[in-house]
Amino acid sequence: MKKNKTIFVSGMFNILHSGHLRLFKFAREIGSKLIIGVHSDKLASHKAYIDQKDRLEAVKNCTLVNKVVLIDNSVSETLLNLKPNIVLKGKEFEKIFNEETSIVSSYGGKLIFSSGETIYSSKEILSKEFTEFASLKIELPKDYIERHNINLDNIKNVIQKFKKLKVCVIGDLIIDEYIFCKTLGVSSEEPALAVSPQYKNKFLGGAGIVAAHSSALGAKVDLISIAGDDSEYHFAKSELNKIGVNTNIIIDSNRPTTLKQRYRSEDKTLLKVSYLHQSSISNEVQKEIIRRVEKKIKSYDLIIFSDFNYGCLPQSLVEKITKIGIKNKIIMTADSQSSSQIGNISRFKKMNLITPTEKEARISEQNQQDGIIVIAENIIKSSKTKNLILKSGTDGITIHSTKNRSTLSITDKLKAFNLASKDSSGAGDSMLVGSSLVLASNGTIWESALVGSIMASIQVSRTGNIPITSKELIQEIK
Repeated sequence: MKKNKTIFVSGMFNILHSGHLRLFKFAREIGSKLIIGVHSDKLASHKAYIDQKDRLEAVKNCTLVNKVVLIDNSVSETLLNLKPNIVLKGKEFEKIFNEETSIVSSYGGKLIFSSGETIYSSKEILSKEFTEFASLKIELPKDYIERHNINLDNIKNVIQKFKKLKVCVIGDLIIDEYIFCKTLGVSSEEPALAVSPQYKNKFLGGAGIVAAHSSALGAKVDLISIAGDDSEYHFAKSELNKIGVNTNIIIDSNRPTTLKQRYRSEDKTLLKVSYLHQSSISNEVQKEIIRRVEKKIKSYDLIIFSDFNYGCLPQSLVEKITKIGIKNKIIMTADSQSSSQIGNISRFKKMNLITPTEKEARISEQNQQDGIIVIAENIIKSSKTKNLILKSGTDGITIHSTKNRSTLSITDKLKAFNLASKDSSGAGDSMLVGSSLVLASNGTIWESALVGSIMASIQVSRTGNIPITSKELIQEIK
């Protein structure tokens, strides 16, 4: 019977494409347990285009798979150890020699071939993906560059200085889970969209990706945040450690790590589901955060507040950290993302930079009538910030600087560099990081906004939050 059958599939899995998913789905139709064998880098040799750790992780995140094993010596040895009821291969292997045939027969199993498999080349798919990213070719605004006397070689030098920075990121840790679905159509029973989940991937979000971007760009980074003792926390810690972030995450068993799920189909988000706890952290936890900041404050060049209004940054804590930062002459920047009508970017006082969206700016000022320049000027006055980058999505950004001016700010605009967005989530976080690190490296606000815009354009060109490296950033500065 189906419930007693174990199915085994093996391969390189350089990229998990729809052909693999069809094979996996067929496997689950004929058996109850699906085991995937991933060829190690040693076994795959030159055919492995992706590191085995990443290939294993991709397969593990597929909801159709029950177990994943690494094949380090041979498929035959793995089969003798596991003895699956059925070894499943694609139809294209049916008329050629298969080393599995004699092994499976020796213990009474079966080797079958699926007609549902579509033949894809992982190499071709990867080549296409890399080519598409490499050809992003951002066209930088010559008039803006000339207007602010920006030297692109100097910008590259500033980016190289990131490796000298010590950065503290404080804020809400979030895990983004993308569930990729096949759209089946509208249900015949009710007006609801029917989808079939195919596989899922997890990404760092919130303060986690802000820290990861900073580290990938070369800075030494401490992340201070709150998390539950759960699988999301352990995923975050593992990913942050891989990229070199020093995690100062306080565990609170009463607060689950924030998880945001996005159900996506054909590069579009169909539904968002959030698992979160929005009440403020306790006074004891606030005191512990202050203690950790004070302990290392003299080593920091930059503090980044990554606020999602999920309770990690209550006002009293923000004020105390800000006071410490000002006393020690630390560059401070902040982003405060609003959920519905909750949020107030103006509560971050005397920052070197704040980066709200137009919606967040209007929520902060409780003003839906006035023009955006009026809104921006009001926020600058109420928050006493030195610089403000106002984000307007595909319309680009407006930059406001109060340097050498006591009242009105100097204003300029930048259009969005990449209008062909695959995934807009995370664009604001990447802009915050790029612009903050430039300011902390003695760059101007105009250089800061330019680098932040390039960071955002790279981020929206791919699905999910993937840390942007200094190499990627520099190659887009022509």
